[in-house]
Amino acid sequence: MTAVTGTNGNEGADMWDRRQIMVLVFAGAALQLSASAAMSAPGSGEAAKKDRPSQVEVIDGSEVKRVTLTEKAAQRLDIRTGEVGNEGTGRLITPYSSVVYDTAGGTWVYTVPKPLTYVRHSVVVEAIKGEKAYLKQGPPAGTKVVTVGVAELYGTEKGVGH
Repeated sequence: MTAVTGTNGNEGADMWDRRQIMVLVFAGAALQLSASAAMSAPGSGEAAKKDRPSQVEVIDGSEVKRVTLTEKAAQRLDIRTGEVGNEGTGRLITPYSSVVYDTAGGTWVYTVPKPLTYVRHSVVVEAIKGEKAYLKQGPPAGTKVVTVGVAELYGTEKGVGH
């Protein structure tokens, strides 16, 4: 019987290389199994979603989504709000800080339909004067809008950084 030798003439070298390869193969398989087990673990499904700082939900029939933050997340983002006003002429006014521009140049504000819940609403800006944006179209006067944390809400809704 002829022995298989390694490149340096040492029979043990080939055996050691094979053992190392087998260990690596088994280690890789174990990692894959543990990763898939972790993905199906109780803390990774619906329960984990409830523990997240934000929830993003599709609004039926709409291109925008509802963003809901935990109280702690809203505090961390320092979410602040203002209100859409109505100039004496009936023209809508919102704090300019409430306006966010999307990548296509569209203009939006985040309304606050209920505490810790934010929904992007399309606006048409007529003019910007100082810290006020005058709107041709937008949510009605009296609507609560986000003035600080707008970009962070937009990133959350769009999944930026996730």
